[in-house]
Amino acid sequence: RVQPIQESPMEPGSQEELLYALGVNLARQLGDVRPLVQDGDELAQLAKGMLDTVIGRLTEEGQTALLARRGTDLNALVQERALAIQKRLEAAGTSMLKEMEETEGARRLESGVVLHVLEANPDGPRPTKGSTVKVHYHGTLPDGTIFDSTLLGKSESEGGDEPLTFALGQVIPGWREGLLEMREGETAMIGIPPDQGYGPQGTPDGRIPGGSTLFFKVQLLQIVTGAIGGAPSLLGADGQKLGGDGGGGLIGADGNPL
Repeated sequence: RVQPIQESPMEPGSQEELLYALGVNLARQLGDVRPLVQDGDELAQLAKGMLDTVIGRLTEEGQTALLARRGTDLNALVQERALAIQKRLEAAGTSMLKEMEETEGARRLESGVVLHVLEANPDGPRPTKGSTVKVHYHGTLPDGTIFDSTLLGKSESEGGDEPLTFALGQVIPGWREGLLEMREGETAMIGIPPDQGYGPQGTPDGRIPGGSTLFFKVQLLQIVTGAIGGAPSLLGADGQKLGGDGGGGLIGADGNPL
């Protein structure tokens, strides 16, 4: 098992750190390959193939010959491992979503999204499909892996990172449905089944594998613009509420609109 590290092991400001950062950047473009290997020995062989290719030890001719010889087997292996990963994720996610649904105070919405309001604000307005909202959020996979967060490494009392603002029409369906059921100023857990998230394909960067159930802790900080449902509220020309500080919001799992 790989032991995580929180900081670069290189001396800050050094040339070694700069080159290490280059390696990190290239690896992030590739994505996490660990789910495709079953143990440390397989990971070592995979890493050796990558290193030999990157540094030119295996010639271009050798690369072409190898992939021509084992290409069919390689495709079959990747598909087999990816399908096994997806099935494990779906099973774990379904189980956790059911457990969440059975928690006192939680409710299952029509699409299968599960919403559990942790800190209620019954007098706050609700966003509508045309709203733009601002949120703090913390997103995890069923195994606890954090794939995105505005609170990463900081406690909620410390304020976390800057909240993000998005139009509800630009995010995954599960986000939208969960937030439409929240009121400004509330904090809730939202459980999103794969068909309301990123489906069988996952995200292009690999951070969210196909078939993943997503779990978000969301603080709806502010309804920034657009129509507002629930309790009446007036907006000024700048899109801000009149006569109050406000607070309510939202974001997409990968930080990008679909």
